[in-house]
Amino acid sequence: MKFPEFHIIKKLDLFIIKTFATNLMGTFFICLFIFIMQLLWRWIDDFVDKGLDFYILAQFFVLSSITLVSQALPFAILLASLMTFGNFGEKLELLAMKAAGIPLLRIMAPLIVFCTMLGCVSFYFQNVVSPYAQMKLYTLMYSIKQTSPESEIPEGTFYDRLEGYNIYVDKKHPETGVLYDVVIYDTSGGFDNTNILLADSATIANTADEGHMILTMHSGEQFSNLQEQKIQKRNVPYRRETFRRKDVIIEIDGGFEMKDVSVMKANADSKNMKELEVAIDTITYHNDSIAQHYWKNLKRTTYDASTKFNSNDSVMMQKNNISSIKFDSIYLTATKQSKLVWKRAQLNKVKQMKVDYEIKHNILHAREKDLNKHKISWWRKFTLSLGCLIFFFIGAPLGAIVRKGGLGYPVLISVATFILYHIFDTSGYKMSREGEWHVWFGAWLSTMVLSPLGIFFTFQSNKDSEIFNSDSINRFFRMLFAIPEKRNVTLKEVIIEDPDYAKAKDVMLELHNEARGYRKRNKLKKIPSIKSVFFNEKDHTLDDFNEKLENIIEELGNSKNRKVVIMLNEFPILSPHATTSPFKRRSLNILSLILFPIGIIIYLRALKFRRRLVKDLVKVEKNSKKLIEIFDKEKLV
Repeated sequence: MKFPEFHIIKKLDLFIIKTFATNLMGTFFICLFIFIMQLLWRWIDDFVDKGLDFYILAQFFVLSSITLVSQALPFAILLASLMTFGNFGEKLELLAMKAAGIPLLRIMAPLIVFCTMLGCVSFYFQNVVSPYAQMKLYTLMYSIKQTSPESEIPEGTFYDRLEGYNIYVDKKHPETGVLYDVVIYDTSGGFDNTNILLADSATIANTADEGHMILTMHSGEQFSNLQEQKIQKRNVPYRRETFRRKDVIIEIDGGFEMKDVSVMKANADSKNMKELEVAIDTITYHNDSIAQHYWKNLKRTTYDASTKFNSNDSVMMQKNNISSIKFDSIYLTATKQSKLVWKRAQLNKVKQMKVDYEIKHNILHAREKDLNKHKISWWRKFTLSLGCLIFFFIGAPLGAIVRKGGLGYPVLISVATFILYHIFDTSGYKMSREGEWHVWFGAWLSTMVLSPLGIFFTFQSNKDSEIFNSDSINRFFRMLFAIPEKRNVTLKEVIIEDPDYAKAKDVMLELHNEARGYRKRNKLKKIPSIKSVFFNEKDHTLDDFNEKLENIIEELGNSKNRKVVIMLNEFPILSPHATTSPFKRRSLNILSLILFPIGIIIYLRALKFRRRLVKDLVKVEKNSKKLIEIFDKEKLV
C-alpha cells in the first residue's frame, strides 16, 4: 500500500475540506449539545429549588461547553467524516475521483492534515483553556450545592451540611414535601449539650429573607442531655419533652455566593501538564514519606515490640534469682481468670491494630488514587488529541465503504463506534485509577483498541473491499448460524443443448444410494466428539458427492420440462466442510479450541451443521427418487 504524496493544494482538496468543514460544524454543535445535556442530567438535582438567576445558568453552560470541547471533537470528526465520504460515495463523486486515477489515500490527504491541526487545537484546549474552565466549573457547582442546602435533605441517611445540625429523614413525600420519621441532632450548643428531637412528620419553610429555615415538627419528643465535660459524682441533669408541634429555626445561607476558586485547584482536571508533573512528583514524595512513617510505626509496635516490666516485677525477679521468664510456663500455671483477662487484652489489641491498619490502608489507597488520577489526566491530553485522527481514519474509510450519507446510517455507525470507545476508555480509567492496571495501559487502552480498526478499515477501503456489502454480510451469518440457502433454478428461454436424461437418471440413482450410505455410515445424529471437530482431518468424501450433485443440477437446468425445474429447486445446497474442523491448519484448530468462548461457538456451529446435513441428505434421497419418477412419467428417458 503506497502512501500518497502531498502536492500543492488543488481545487479538489479545497472542495473536500469545504464539504468536510461544513459537516463538521453541524456535527460538532450537535455532539457538544448532547454532552452538555448529559452533564446537566447528571447534576440536575443540584439545580432544583435553588432560585438561580440567568447569569449563573449561563456561566454553567459556557464553562461546560469549553470543558467538553475535547470530548465532543473526536465524536464530531467521526460523524462528519462518515457523512462526507458517505455522500461522496452515494452521489458517485468518490467513483469519479477514483476513475480519474486518484487513490483514496490521496483523497483523504487534505483531511488528514486538517484533522491533525484539529488534534493540535484539542491539545491546546486541554492543556491551556480547559483546566481553568474546569476549575471554574467545579467551583461553580460547589457553590450551587452550598446554596439552599435544606432542599437537598435526602432519604435514609444523615444530612450534615447544615452547620450544627445532623438531620435524618426516613421518607419524603414526592409531591407535598412532607418529611416522615425525622431525627435531629442539635449540636449548635456544643457536643456536651446535644439536643435530640424525634418527630413523626415535619415540614420545611424559609423565612422571607431566605436567611433561616423553619422546620415545623409534629407529634414528637425532645431529649436534652446536659452533661458537662467534667465527670461529677452527682446525677447528670436530664430533660425529656413531648410536643404536638414544635418549630425549629435554623440559620442557612439562602443566597448564592461564589466560593474561592482555589478550593478546586487541587483537582487533577484543573491543572495543565506542567502543573500535573509538579503535582505527581509532590504526591509521590508525600506518599513515600507517609508509607515509610507507617512502616516504622508498624515495625516499632509489632515486630520490635518488647515486653516491659514494672519495678515490682524487677524486685521479685531479683529476690527469686530469676534471670529469664518463660511465658508458656507462666500461662500454664495461671488461673482461669488471669488467662481470660490476658486473652481479652490481646484480642482487643489485635482488633485495635486491625482498625489502625485499615485506616492507614484507606489513607494510602486514597492518596494512591489521587496520584493515579493526576497521571491519567496527563496521558489523556495526548489520547484525546490523537483520538481526532483515529476517529477520522475510522469514519472516512467506513463512509467510502458504506456509501450512505445523511444522518441515518452514519449516526448509527458513529454511535456504535463511540459506545465501544467509551466502554474501553471508562474501563481503562477505572482500572488504572484503582491501581489494578498500569496507568499508561489504562489511559491508552481505547486508543490501542481503535487504532487497528482504523488501519483495517483504511486498508479495506483503499482496495475497494465490500466488507459491508449486504450479500457478504448475509453470507457470513448464513455460515455462522447454519442458515440454509435456497436454490433458484428457472426455465431458460434459449437452450442450446438438451440434457441427457438417461445419464441423469443413473446419476440420481447413485446420489440416492451414496446419500443413504454416508448418512448411516457416519452416524451424523450422534453428538460429535471434540477430537472429530478440532483434530481430525477434513472429510473429502462429500466433496465428490457435492460436485456430482451440482453438475447434474446445472445440466438439468437446461431442461424444458417445468416439473423437472421445479423439483431441482427442492435440492438443498450442501456445506461439505462445516461439520468438521474450521481451519485448514491444525495449529489454528487447536488454538480455537484453547480460546474457550471461540471453541464453544465453533463446536456448537459444527453440531448445528451436522443436524442440517442429516436433513439435507434425506432431502437428496427423497428428491432424487421423485426426479427419477418424473423422468419415467414424462417419458424423458
